[in-house]
Amino acid sequence: MARAVRLRQLAASDVERASEYYRQEAGEQTALDFIDAVEHAIARMRRRPQVGSLRFAYDLAIPDLRALPVQRFPYVVFYVVTDEEIDVWRILHTRRDVPANIAQPET
Repeated sequence: MARAVRLRQLAASDVERASEYYRQEAGEQTALDFIDAVEHAIARMRRRPQVGSLRFAYDLAIPDLRALPVQRFPYVVFYVVTDEEIDVWRILHTRRDVPANIAQPET
């Protein structure tokens, strides 16, 4: 059964900034392709919430933090699965300093 997805404000801002960058640097179609790829990653998470790697949960000592790469783009979706939903914290470029940019978000 697919779970609801909650996209935190920081994650939504991450997608907006990245899609705007792609629109300016590579064109409208690339920006749309990026958004489609993020939506595809989220759909995968809804079907199989445990699909993301726990590597960062161990590295950052944040229990249950999962990371799922966005196909065809150098971005990773960071999320936590709860009993009620999939809580998407951030969608970060792979070259970003993850420890500096990820922390338990405000509710």
